[in-house]
Amino acid sequence: MTWSDPIVDEVRRVREAYAARFNYDLRAIYRDLKEQEKRSGRKLVSYAKETAQALPPSGPAAATPDNIPSPPALPGAKR
Repeated sequence: MTWSDPIVDEVRRVREAYAARFNYDLRAIYRDLKEQEKRSGRKLVSYAKETAQALPPSGPAAATPDNIPSPPALPGAKR
């Protein structure tokens, strides 16, 4: 028997329904969330410094072995 939490199950159902509304298009989901932020009228706080600049590269990225499997897709996920 697998463990099940009703709150986690509800969050997953809501997340799935929300993603399906946008055909799982992350850009469309992002645009919708940003629009919801605007409409909320709440003051949003960012801890990023406005004068922050990109850091210079510190060197080549570490190589990863080719034999590491990809994580399984979430149920209902479209590729």
